[in-house]
Amino acid sequence: MNKEIDWQKEDLNYIWHPCSQMKDYMSLPPIIVEKGMGINLYDINGKCYKDVVSSWWCNLLGHCNPVISNRLKKQADTLEHVIFANFSHKGIIELCIRLSKLLPSGLNKFNFSDNGSSAVEMSLKMSFQYFQQINQPQKTRFMALTDAYHGETIAALSAGDCDLYTKIYKPILMDFIRIKAPDCFRCPFDKTRDNCNCECFIDCQRQFERFGSETAAIIIEPLLQGSAGMKIYPSLYLKKLRKICDEYNVLLIADEIATGFYRTGKMFACNHADISPDIMCLSKGLTGGYMPMAAVITTNEIYNAFYDDYNNHKAFMHSHTYAGNPLGASCALGVLDILEKGDIQQHIIEAAPYFNKLIKENFLNIKNTGEVRSIGLINAIEIVKDKSKKIPFDAKLRIGYQIYKKALKKGVLLRPLGDVIYFNPPLIINKEDIDYVVKIARDCTCEVLNEV
Repeated sequence: MNKEIDWQKEDLNYIWHPCSQMKDYMSLPPIIVEKGMGINLYDINGKCYKDVVSSWWCNLLGHCNPVISNRLKKQADTLEHVIFANFSHKGIIELCIRLSKLLPSGLNKFNFSDNGSSAVEMSLKMSFQYFQQINQPQKTRFMALTDAYHGETIAALSAGDCDLYTKIYKPILMDFIRIKAPDCFRCPFDKTRDNCNCECFIDCQRQFERFGSETAAIIIEPLLQGSAGMKIYPSLYLKKLRKICDEYNVLLIADEIATGFYRTGKMFACNHADISPDIMCLSKGLTGGYMPMAAVITTNEIYNAFYDDYNNHKAFMHSHTYAGNPLGASCALGVLDILEKGDIQQHIIEAAPYFNKLIKENFLNIKNTGEVRSIGLINAIEIVKDKSKKIPFDAKLRIGYQIYKKALKKGVLLRPLGDVIYFNPPLIINKEDIDYVVKIARDCTCEVLNEV
């Protein structure tokens, strides 16, 4: 196309960007990215941006990773797509074989779609139909935590509880049973993550006592409520949840879309608690951020409830055009090629404590830092108006957004969650980049807060 095109202007002429107030783009036009390499994105003017949010948490191993790219290029010349009903291909079969060896025990039946929200929808429908087909028709309801985020299609949005996404749609959402989520920063029991016995689980216990008999499944983000501001809670909560689900015959759905593939320091967040869910949802890091793909993995027991003669109408009649896509499978196999070597895991073991220590050194002495929390390479800084009382700033001030804009000018892509500044970088981030992005984040935070 004509090199004289004003790409920002034409973007604004045609494109409605996701999760954005487009009026903001008048003062902060879209950044047109030309290429990516490692944790770096380069715009059409050659400016570099450190992508420490992994482009919405999906870029697992760096932009244009040669291992994944080569897998994708080879696959594109062989088979781009095939209907996944009554047809299959070697790549997707190999992916299931290799993933099944890494998943928590008992998870070995794979159903594929093309994004995380769809995976959540599938898991909820699957749970409902399962109980209908094992003669427990009273189990028709679902539970989820407060402050949850599970996607933005209707059922997935219903499972969520972040007003930013759900408030306007509440009249058309499903009625989920809501359990008060752990809040370790503002713990109502005056405990910390290090000394608690998950006293907050009492609300979960009460809800199970009231509604467990009619509940089909509970869906959770294990250990890390991402969109709520990277809220981190103890693994003991998951252990207690697994136990109570067994007691009340409620299926446990682990939404590991954002937490899988070593984001929390282990392959899956459930591994921290050594528990196996009944259903697990995967996406984002599954293909290293290359291709849209999601998986819902479940047990033989659940699978067998759908296995029958066709005329008994027990099949799971849910499909997505791009289910099991060969290009996505090739990228996922590239991810496993890298992870199975073990170098990434060792890097995380070394880099994670260094990253967190550096952030604490740079942010805990800022008067408006309420808390620094971390898990794996994920680090979050909650900015508050009053540190002693943990009172947040008025949301209308958009403190986090002001920090985001300043950081962009200095070449760091942060994209805070409200007033929570966070880092969720590609797992390959090195110490030099860690030093740089922490310094820029601190400088921009101090500028916005008028702190020397």
